[in-house]
Amino acid sequence: MVTVGTIIWLASDLLFFAALFAAYFTVRNVTPELWAQETELLNVPFATANTTILVLSSVTCQFGVFAAAKGKAGRSGSILNVSQWGMREWFVLSFLMGAIFIGGQATEYAELVEHGLTLSSSAYGSLFYLATGFHGIHVVAGLLAFLLVIGRTFVTRKFTHEQAISAIVVSYYWHFVDVVWVALFASIYLLQ
Repeated sequence: MVTVGTIIWLASDLLFFAALFAAYFTVRNVTPELWAQETELLNVPFATANTTILVLSSVTCQFGVFAAAKGKAGRSGSILNVSQWGMREWFVLSFLMGAIFIGGQATEYAELVEHGLTLSSSAYGSLFYLATGFHGIHVVAGLLAFLLVIGRTFVTRKFTHEQAISAIVVSYYWHFVDVVWVALFASIYLLQ
């Protein structure tokens, strides 16, 4: 039931992002000269590197799910032996990669504000910050979910089926966040 509920919730969340995409492309169509001017400020190579980190965090998250499905909460060998990692280690790595992504977004925001692109500077700025900021809030929520799942494994004595389900549900959310970002990245940074 938790899985079905999560999928329904993500589907409703997808509708909000669809509305953001619709607004973005509508305003872009109405004021193409604004888009040409404002998108020049974007640091595409930096955003590409940041996107790569987030996408790879989905891979590490999935490795954590595979470990959870095997009932392996923590590593069984050296921290350097990646093949012996459990869900905790993979989720910690995913968490770190997500945190780096958020740090990258904050860095990009600071750079754009320095160049005069703010939330209130133009319709482009409003939609850029609204879409990427709303996504960033989702990433932060995913980071908190990683911490909760990891923390539960330390509090309980035995890794249970319910904890494995929690790890899977968190991975659904994380993959959703990553897929939405790939669509945002393509729309904002590549379709200039």
